[in-house]
Order: sequence, then structure tokens, then C-alpha cells
Amino acid sequence: MGLLEETAALVLLLRTGAKPWQQYAELVEEAGSAMAVLEEEAGPQAQLFAPHPDLEVVAGQIEQWRAEGMRLLTVLDPGYPENLRAVHDRPPLIFVAGELVREDARSLAVVGTRQASAGGRALARAIAEHLVERGYTVASGLAMGIDTAAHTAALACEGRTIAVIGTGLRRAYPPQNAPLQRRIARSGAVVSQFWPDAPPSRRSFPMRNAVMSGMTLASVIVEASQTSGSRMQARLALAHGRPVFLARGLLERAWAREFATRPGTHVIAEPAEITATIQRLTSSGVLVP
Repeated sequence: MGLLEETAALVLLLRTGAKPWQQYAELVEEAGSAMAVLEEEAGPQAQLFAPHPDLEVVAGQIEQWRAEGMRLLTVLDPGYPENLRAVHDRPPLIFVAGELVREDARSLAVVGTRQASAGGRALARAIAEHLVERGYTVASGLAMGIDTAAHTAALACEGRTIAVIGTGLRRAYPPQNAPLQRRIARSGAVVSQFWPDAPPSRRSFPMRNAVMSGMTLASVIVEASQTSGSRMQARLALAHGRPVFLARGLLERAWAREFATRPGTHVIAEPAEITATIQRLTSSGVLVP
């Protein structure tokens, strides 16, 4: 069976199945085939159709997405990000505008609040510039504030940056960052785990943070409040076994002081401390870039 047919089978499975998406990621990897899981879900009636009558329609939709510049990668695809494949809550598929490359395995997330201070934006830019200079890819969430500062600084240095977004690829959130999203797609990659037309929602952004943490070697939190999605990303990163770096200024907040006591959390005063720690962890085999 070809890759297109397997991809179509997974899309159909996710649209019609009753299980959580993460469970389907596990089932498909275990079976080595989305079609096998789809046929098992259909039960004895699966033998009444060969092939499934909706597969051709779904395959046509996948081709249309591709024509629009959206590539669909499943957990069975060799191009699916290896860092993401290693985490327990990996999505069964992701959509990519632009191109993911092997070097993106050496990526770090730089994230923070939308209501960023001037100092926070300056620190985000400095961190992104430092990472690019040392050959790392900068990932962030395309939000206003810290995320925008990190993306734009990476682009200004002609480095790679990845935007992991909380909507489908046909949308941009916030709308004023649509030009930035297109620019990132041209020189890096924009990644979404949602159907192309999916709007932003309260649930989609924590899911976005989980994928961003899974795709990266570590998460750097520049500024974040108690209720910030970046605080959630710090929690997710530790659950993934990935280091978390907190800017020293965050220790003014109670949540950050508590996180600073957890194994895997590092408080940093300057960008060089991030790369020094990552280099130490990778050279010792704790992290595999």
C-alpha cells in the first residue's frame, strides 16, 4: 500500500474513530499500518468494502492540501520529527507549511507572555540570536510579545525558526502575524496538529504547547504569568523529560520559584548558560539531538 493510501486511512480513522487521537498514534505505530487499524475499527463489515469507499475522497483532500503548500506527516512517515516521536502525547499527524529539516532536531523553544515588557522582548531577541549563532533552530508559538520577538530575531540573523501554532494552517492567530507566518513558512516551517480550517480555541493552545515541547530539546521561558500557556509548556517539557530554562527575572513569581526547585529546571541570567547546559546534557547522553 502506498504512502498516500496509508495517510488517507489515518485521516479517515481520526475523523470516524471514537478513541482519543493519542491512542490512535500508539495503535497505528504498533500495527505499522493505519489501514490495518481502520479495518479493525470497522469490524467484520470491513470485508464488505475493498477499498474503503471514502479513502479516494480523503486522498483527494490530501492532494489539495499539498497543492496549497501543506504537507501532512503521520507517525509512520520517516519525515515525522524524531523528537516529537519520542514523547508519550505525540499527535498521530501534523501539517507542515514550509520544510522541516534534519537540523531542526537541534531546536529550542523560546516562549513567553503576549504582554511582554521591553526587557522581556530584548532578552527573547538576545536568546534567539545566540541560539542561531550556534546552529540551533528557534521554535516558538507565533503569539504576540515574546514569541514574535524570538521569531523575528531568528529571521533577522538568517537562522531557522519554526512556528508551532494553535490553529489550522489556513488561519493565522493573531491575524496581524499572518505576514510573519508566511515569512516563516518560506524560510523555515509552520507546524500544526489541527485540520487546516481549525479556528483558535481555549483547548488548542495547550495542545500546541505540548507539540512544541515535544519537538524541541528544551523550553526557554522568558516571561510568563501564573496562568500563561508558557507556564504550562514548562510543566509539559518536564513531563517529556526535557530541560526547562527560566529567565532569572521570572523568580519574582511564585510559580517560577516553585518550578526552580524541580529537577530539570535551570535558572539562567544570560543566553550562553542555555547552550552550555544543552551541550553538557547532549555530550553526556541525557539529551539526544
